[in-house]
Amino acid sequence: MAGNREGRLEGKVAVVTGGCSGIGLATVRRFAQEGAKVVIGDLDEVNGPTVAEEVGGRFVRCDVVSKADVDALFQTAKTEFGSVDIAFNNAGISPPDDDSILDTELEAWRRVQEVNLTSVYLCCKAALPYMLEQGKGSIINTASFVAVMGAATSQISYSASKGGVLSMSRELGVQFARQGVRVNALCPGPVNTPLLRELFASDEERAARRLVHVPMGRFGEPEEMANAVLFLASDESSFITASTFLVDGGISGAYVTPL
Repeated sequence: MAGNREGRLEGKVAVVTGGCSGIGLATVRRFAQEGAKVVIGDLDEVNGPTVAEEVGGRFVRCDVVSKADVDALFQTAKTEFGSVDIAFNNAGISPPDDDSILDTELEAWRRVQEVNLTSVYLCCKAALPYMLEQGKGSIINTASFVAVMGAATSQISYSASKGGVLSMSRELGVQFARQGVRVNALCPGPVNTPLLRELFASDEERAARRLVHVPMGRFGEPEEMANAVLFLASDESSFITASTFLVDGGISGAYVTPL
């Protein structure tokens, strides 16, 4: 992290879902480095307390499809640290049984929609009253580059859920702009996370087909996504709301990719 300025989130309280691995974990660490108090919502009761201790924050076991759990997560941030300034609604899944529409069964469809889209609705619904009362706040929802273009390898429910996250983020960003709350959608390209590594392990050919479309010729790193989230969370992005914030190595701008 050498060369990065610290203190951009000094005095702010951030809630991060899916904060025990991948983009979420990298963001938890980045937020803490920049001075934020971080409340981590995750199902991982093994690593969660350790991560929270590492960053001087708080771990709350949270099933993001449970309204009661999500409400308790944001209430914890308010009660223990005094405010809810940042919500990074990041938890999501990409299971192997979500594939082509021809092969994806209704149960798999519904499970992905619940975790990837309904959870973002619940988190926004929980965070907004605190932010509106304060007259300020930044919500960042994790969408995906597949929300703006067709995926080379179909994951029908994942793609649809991320499109929903993007659309909802735009609407909320417009709706609450004059009340001081900004809402943006982070749209990562393929990122070197446990989810992607699982895909490589189970289907290397399918994963390799993703890489060929990235103009930069590599996958993104969680820390690169965390830097983008930091920008959207900080006052440096004070005139940015309802945006489609693509951090995708150029994939959404490419027609053909030179090899």
